[in-house]
Amino acid sequence: MTTVMVVDDHPIWRDGVARDLTDEGFDVVATADGVRAAVARAAAVRPDVVLMDMQLPDGTGAEATAGVVEASPDTRVLVLSASAERADVLDAVKAGASGYLVKSASRSELVDAVTATAAGQAVFTPGLAGLVLGEFRRIAEGGTERSTPPITERETEVLRLVAKGLTARQIATRLGLSHRTVENHVQSTLRKLQLGNRVELTRYAIEHGLDE
Repeated sequence: MTTVMVVDDHPIWRDGVARDLTDEGFDVVATADGVRAAVARAAAVRPDVVLMDMQLPDGTGAEATAGVVEASPDTRVLVLSASAERADVLDAVKAGASGYLVKSASRSELVDAVTATAAGQAVFTPGLAGLVLGEFRRIAEGGTERSTPPITERETEVLRLVAKGLTARQIATRLGLSHRTVENHVQSTLRKLQLGNRVELTRYAIEHGLDE
């Protein structure tokens, strides 16, 4: 019998999923409502599969996933989240998740996904698998990450200030530019670096030391 732990901060949803899985023949050995609880209970019960939400009160599902995988290496994590955002999906996979399912999935889809995850298969909501494969293909084709981003000197200057937490208007004042010009630089940089939003842009800048 496949053992499962359900991690979600909404008790009604968490208990409902646990009950559905129990009815389908799974052994739900634990539930948790946050990162710390998930890691501690995974270490204690070592479930075959952890169903992981991405939004938790004391951290992210990616952080919890990394902690669970470290605490119980044989456990496989299947994210079950309301979010299908690119950043969430990639963060989860990079943290060690085996698959990613959105909460709009039917009960039968969830059961099949948990069964497949326990068997070592990667399970994704349709469309998300292509996103993940595309990201890893982009990384593979690019080889090692470049230390200098392929952007102009002015765009790099704007990016440094974005990483420091300044708004577009603050950046405009600092550089003597118009607000619209700053936004144009931000959008251009997003396109060149193939990033989805300012959060990813800030993460990129920090990872490349541009916030110093």
